[in-house]
Amino acid sequence: MSLALQTFSSVKDANTALQTAGARYIGGGTLVVRAANEGDVSVSSLVRVTDPALSRIAVSDGKVRLGASVTMAAIARHPELVSLAPAARAVGGPAIRNMATVGGNLFAPSPYGDFAVALLALDATIVTEEGELPMETFLAGRDTSRAIVTAVSIALPKAESFRFLKVSRVKPKGVSVLSIAALLRRTEDGTVTAARIALGCMADRPIRALAAEKALLGCKLTPQEIAPALVAAGEGIAPITDPIASAWYRAEVLPVHLGRLLSN
Repeated sequence: MSLALQTFSSVKDANTALQTAGARYIGGGTLVVRAANEGDVSVSSLVRVTDPALSRIAVSDGKVRLGASVTMAAIARHPELVSLAPAARAVGGPAIRNMATVGGNLFAPSPYGDFAVALLALDATIVTEEGELPMETFLAGRDTSRAIVTAVSIALPKAESFRFLKVSRVKPKGVSVLSIAALLRRTEDGTVTAARIALGCMADRPIRALAAEKALLGCKLTPQEIAPALVAAGEGIAPITDPIASAWYRAEVLPVHLGRLLSN
């Protein structure tokens, strides 16, 4: 079956083209093109947009707006995005990072989408032609959404408040066993006053560890005080099973790696 490529200069025109059966939006193509090459017959045409605004990074007043076509490589080398660099570098090797985009990562199914895990912990806002919505709302409906994501907006975290960890069997660019991102706000004496923890591979898309977040409030990050949060981290998860790891294994090692992340 032939595969057509349609290129548009505006998101509006691309959105119209996507209403055709078999049309699929393409950013960097790291997942969509592979699926087509492997025989996914549901894809008959690829739609792309050349609008330069989609590849723009804007940092102002402690906030950053990442165009949907911004690549992981661009984030990793940006001097003002040092706190996001570890999550961007967790996506594949150099060749993949040169192609993989912010927008594409939002739609990547587990065990992919490590950068989306970081965005969930950072309480990102997803921007489309239809408006803005919270990251969690977007993730819940992403499989049925037809609106093209144009940008992602976040408050730029301080390096000491944001933590990211990817666990893989093949380092440094292997597929995730799991990934964890945590945004922690603490008082001067180290007491946690607010926490957002996001998990990758613990469902078919990134999820919040809500019970663990609640258990961390009022704690200092000592092994004794974080112990209840590590136990609570398993609440509400539904880990995937794939050739990399079983659901059982992922659930077993989650508290171990969360404990290491919080203790660092």
